[in-house]
Amino acid sequence: MIGSAQDDKAPATAGRDGSETTTFGFVTTLKHRWPTWFALALVVATFADGLPAQEFLAWLLVVMTACYLIFGALRGQLRRPSVLMLQTAGLLGFGVLAMVALAVDHGLGWYVLAAGWLGHAAWDFAHHRAKMVVPQAWAEWCFVVDLLGAAAMVFMP
Repeated sequence: MIGSAQDDKAPATAGRDGSETTTFGFVTTLKHRWPTWFALALVVATFADGLPAQEFLAWLLVVMTACYLIFGALRGQLRRPSVLMLQTAGLLGFGVLAMVALAVDHGLGWYVLAAGWLGHAAWDFAHHRAKMVVPQAWAEWCFVVDLLGAAAMVFMP
């Protein structure tokens, strides 16, 4: 999953025989990955009984991207014109993809929409690595949702 090197370095503990055990490290890693577990639960709840309506998923792509502008404004990260322009371009780009997905043939629309969600997963990953605009937990959560959502759109009937 997404994480920094420091997140993955949990202290080892000694077992009964004095040997090192990584159980504590595993539990710590699980605890730090709560956005991933939450995202997995949401994806299962959303896609377990089939794909939601294409229109819903297209609008969700736009809303998820708009959240970056909202988070950025609330966190004071849009003060630099370059950051504001990039976030606005992202909203427009993903918005256009969502609208194209709804305008083309329904079958092709799923692939266009999946490409948009996959692109948004890359957007999340970049923001997580840069530690900018949105909290890292949000970027991690959204990355998992976008990646698995795109897979569901391509592979689910």
